[in-house]
Amino acid sequence: DPSFRQPNIQLIFALGLVDDHARAFHYGHGISCHVCLLRPKSSGRVGLYDSNPDNPPLIDPNYFEHEEDLEQMVAGYKAAQRLMSAPALASFITKDVFSSHVKTDDDIRQLLRQRVDTLYHVAGTCKMGVDDMAVVDPSLKVHGIEGLRVVDASVMPSMIGGNTNATCIMIGEKAADLIKQDWTRAVD
Repeated sequence: DPSFRQPNIQLIFALGLVDDHARAFHYGHGISCHVCLLRPKSSGRVGLYDSNPDNPPLIDPNYFEHEEDLEQMVAGYKAAQRLMSAPALASFITKDVFSSHVKTDDDIRQLLRQRVDTLYHVAGTCKMGVDDMAVVDPSLKVHGIEGLRVVDASVMPSMIGGNTNATCIMIGEKAADLIKQDWTRAVD
């Protein structure tokens, strides 16, 4: 959307027919185009099921809590469809497995509500900062717990616009420097 200062949608192409993170298989070859909302306003929740550590956590991604997220995804879907319909790609498509029935914006919304899921770049569950909502301080130490740091994408106070790999490497490098500084001070 040209009205945004930064890109709001990322299209991810895969040379393969991907369904349910490759847990559902389809015979044959395929291509996939995934639409990713880079700066969603909706926010999910992670919590404990109960006090038994063997039970999985409760995870509610809360997709489309904000209507604007859904409308941006509709626009992203349309952009992906335009690309997939372009002659360079359309000549390779013999069957549309998931969206051949889609004709209207309401159809798109329904499809998105049924099929949207994570792209593995979940972040922000242990926010870094000094405010009341922060879990870790600026040196990645967990508030109130001696000797524990969190060093991953969960410390990001807000989502970055894109894949988290490079940012996670930077967080790890910074943590290594901080740990080394603490160790050097303790030894001296």
